[in-house]
Amino acid sequence: MTTHTNAPRSDTAHVEAGGDASTGHDRRLEALAEAALRFREQVPTIEAWGYRLAEVLRSGGRLLACGNGGSAAEAQHLTAELVGRFEAGRPPLSAIALHADTSSVTAIANDYGPVTVFERQVQAHGRPGDVLICLSTSGRSPNVIAAAHRARRLGMSAWAITGPGPNPLARACDGAVTVRAGATSTVQEVHLAAIHVLCGVVDEALGVAP
Repeated sequence: MTTHTNAPRSDTAHVEAGGDASTGHDRRLEALAEAALRFREQVPTIEAWGYRLAEVLRSGGRLLACGNGGSAAEAQHLTAELVGRFEAGRPPLSAIALHADTSSVTAIANDYGPVTVFERQVQAHGRPGDVLICLSTSGRSPNVIAAAHRARRLGMSAWAITGPGPNPLARACDGAVTVRAGATSTVQEVHLAAIHVLCGVVDEALGVAP
């Protein structure tokens, strides 16, 4: 009679049966590390943006941010760091993630079409001298590109944080930082690092102690 047990398989048995399960995860981390190292060459641009953004916010201006899907989450992460705090306490700064007002987004998409959902809000909230940060892993999102064009027509600065360049969004903006990576997830992970660098520079420029 054969006796069956519920004992877990050993790690050795798992490797023998299916190979090293961590190999794919290791490659993902290696790709992230390589992309982050390549991205260091663009840090001076982010630093320049941070000092400029600090001037805008200190003088009563506003940051608008937009993106779709994961990039929308990145945009909201950025504005939360500014309205709330990054690493140290300071007065709140004016920053709006344009996708977060779901009633406006759905009404605009329904009445005017999905390409206009960010552009119309830029027209409503943006003022000359304000800043729009546009996030897109592909650099080809029509609604983000439309927002960039509207911002520049209003006299705002439009900055792009994208995946590999050149791309249409980078061309539509006053400046761009691009991430050279093959996977969308890797691009998004480096975008988050870029956002944190930007927030750190803003706080530094405002004299916020770490």
